[in-house]
Amino acid sequence: MLRALALGLGLLAGGLAVRDIDGRPLTILAPAPGRFDLLLFLSPDCPISNRYAPEIQRICVDYAAQGVRCLAVYPDAADIDTVKRHREEYGFPPSIPALLDRDHAIVRAVEPRVTPEAALYAASGRVYRGRIDDLYLSIGRSRRMPSRRDLRLALDAAVAGRPVAVAETEAVGCAIQTP
Repeated sequence: MLRALALGLGLLAGGLAVRDIDGRPLTILAPAPGRFDLLLFLSPDCPISNRYAPEIQRICVDYAAQGVRCLAVYPDAADIDTVKRHREEYGFPPSIPALLDRDHAIVRAVEPRVTPEAALYAASGRVYRGRIDDLYLSIGRSRRMPSRRDLRLALDAAVAGRPVAVAETEAVGCAIQTP
């Protein structure tokens, strides 16, 4: 039964087979040893998600040389043109592939609840899921600056080969519309 479910989601023994918005095939969620997949769930319509665009891009640049592949996942975007406009407006480079997850296959596999939310995968599986940092206390309530950068702490531990101290945090953002 689980095998049939996995096949229905496009899950392979080596991860989840997907295509980016340019049609390139990718396998995600099962990187090679010493490599990492960082999935960042975004929404063009979410102000909190949009506010994080610069920090997401900084994180991706800062960790690329350490074997971290960033992937921008758009679970609720209307279409590819919407995603392309969003990426252009917020300056996302081609080095961060965009995945349009209309059927929510990635959402079902990773289980994010809001945008923005991050999930970090190593060869052993998921090592972190949650907020980028603690800038937002709740919807409409934020700090001037974050006091804890949860995603960077998880990335630092993972790339150093250490266990992630806090493997899950609660992200604040716009709810992902689960069908």
